[in-house]
Formats: sequence, C-alpha cells, structure tokens
Amino acid sequence: MAGELKSASHGRTMVLTISNPEHRNALGPEIYAAGVEALNAADSNPEVRSVVITGAGSTFCAGGNLQRLLENRAKPKEVQRESIEGLHGWIEAIRTFPKPVIAAVEGAAAGAGFSLALACDFIVAANNAVFVMAYSSVALSPDGGGSWHLARALPSQLVNELLMCGERISAERLQHFGLVNRVADAGSALAEALQLAERLNERAPNALASIKELVNEAALAPLTRQLAQERDQFVANLHHANAGIGIGAFLGKKKPDYT
Repeated sequence: MAGELKSASHGRTMVLTISNPEHRNALGPEIYAAGVEALNAADSNPEVRSVVITGAGSTFCAGGNLQRLLENRAKPKEVQRESIEGLHGWIEAIRTFPKPVIAAVEGAAAGAGFSLALACDFIVAANNAVFVMAYSSVALSPDGGGSWHLARALPSQLVNELLMCGERISAERLQHFGLVNRVADAGSALAEALQLAERLNERAPNALASIKELVNEAALAPLTRQLAQERDQFVANLHHANAGIGIGAFLGKKKPDYT
C-alpha cells in the first residue's frame, strides 16, 4: 500500500498527517506532491491560519523507503533525481509558505523525516522523540535541506557528528540547542502543537508572513538590505487594516480580531 498524506481541519489549523504504517511513515513522490498541493490550497484559503505536519501512530517519519531506493539503483539516475526534486519542492514550499508550519514529532524523525521537521518554522517533539540523520549508515549523503538547516543552527563539530556518524539526538538536546521549541509528554506532541498553532492563529497573518520572510532572508542578507526589508515590511503592515485593529485593541485593552 502506497503512503499518503492525510489532511484534516482543526479550527483554523490544517493538519497534514504522513500515513505509511507499513514503512514507518516513509516518504515518497506521492507524499511530496500531496504536500505541495496541500500548502497551495492552504495558502489560498483565508480560513487556514497555520499548518501542522505530523506522522500517523507513534512515528513521525522514517525518511526514505530503502526498498524503493534499492530498486532505483537499477533505474536511470534521472529517476532518483526527479524523486529528490519532488522532496525539495515540498521543502521549499514549506519555507516560502506565508503561514506558520509546525512539526509535531512522536518517535523517530529519521533521514528526510528529520530534514522535513527542520524545514518547519516550529518543532514540537514528544519526550521520547529521536532525531537521526541516518544517511551515512547506508552510505548515502543528506537531502531535504538537512545539511543546510543544521549547518545554520549548530556548531560544525556537532553537525559532522550527526551527519557523518549518524548519531541519534534527543528532543531535549535539540531543545537545548534551540531547534526544538516544545518538549511534550509522549503521545501529546500533536495536542501541544495545536495549542501553539492556536496562539499563532490569533495574531495578524500579514505580520506573521512578514516575520517569516524576514527571518528566512536574514542569514544570507547584508545588514543594509535587511534594514531596507524591515522598513518596507513595517510600512506595509502599518498601513494594513490589521494594524488599526491591533493598535486600537491594545489601547482599548481589548482582544483583537484580525482579518
């Protein structure tokens, strides 16, 4: 049975669940395509304020299906190239999606599953979650932006340990390094992620979109350009209807209701 990406609504949050129980929620081209399609639909739907990505059952995602990868070795290289491009299209869609994306991780987030979690804006992980870049254990190198995200966030020595040695790392240790936002009790990562999503849902969507864009660009932008981007985003948001709602509610000691 092929894996699928299930979509459900929880208030103003879209929950995308990786479901491939036979292979511990391993990823594949059908899931990549469904992920991009779901984000496109959420982008155009004003009722959706945030997205949570999780895995069915007690595993977040085991990464790539090794049996499928073994079969691809007998096919032209372009087959695997196109598959990875599908994964990378989903990763880029998450990063450029203008609304918050939260990973809710139970159990293992391995290989591309770890990369997928890193691509999200927030990570909520159960206290039994285990993150591992398992590529080198099968003589492979990372994909899904895992090396990029880790190298931006962690010391190079630790990144090399994770990537070259394939060492497992706990949710608590990743939280210590700032890569996990919340550590929840086992079985409650999704509930915790939905609570975080609802907090975000109460804030102005245009302001959150600006913040996400600014944060994404900051690491590679010179200060002068970043200052210009901050100026332009601030002015645009000040003249958005939501600024009037937010400032008025704050001064009137009321709860804002953003559009």
